[in-house]
Amino acid sequence: MEKVYKQKLGRRVPYTSALYILAVAIISTLLALAYEGGYISAWFISLILAVLALMVLSIPRRVVADEEGIEIQCIAEDTTLQYGDIASIRKIEKREMNGCIPIFGAVGFFGHYGRFLNLRTMEFVHIYASRWDKFVEITDIDGGKYYISCEESDDIVAFVEGYIKPHDTRENI
Repeated sequence: MEKVYKQKLGRRVPYTSALYILAVAIISTLLALAYEGGYISAWFISLILAVLALMVLSIPRRVVADEEGIEIQCIAEDTTLQYGDIASIRKIEKREMNGCIPIFGAVGFFGHYGRFLNLRTMEFVHIYASRWDKFVEITDIDGGKYYISCEESDDIVAFVEGYIKPHDTRENI
């Protein structure tokens, strides 16, 4: 049985996305006017458009959970976590995420996604969120952490817990 959990944008995300686009347009126009359309403004515009295109391709769309694992689907890439690779899953509160800063990711541009540093635990984590609440933490057997936001966070935790097997987390000495 396959369950699809759609990502719903938070109420501030469209406004912050519009602000990012507006800021890029203003800076590009100012550079074009200041350098009279020279190579510096063309270089800047090309670089920013390439970065924005990469960010758009990484926007999270939905989470699909089936009998084999969880698939986090973005516009152009998918991240698949098999149930045998998942050590634990739990619902977490918004306040636990306040210490996350982006290392290589987007904050507010059609969501929050990429690699972040969690300052509370000093760990690098993957975040796939269209809003900054209702988080689910998935820890794999290698210790990697994935955070996804989902309207039905209780449902996805209950669904996945039915498939994952307890792992021995004790360290051999």
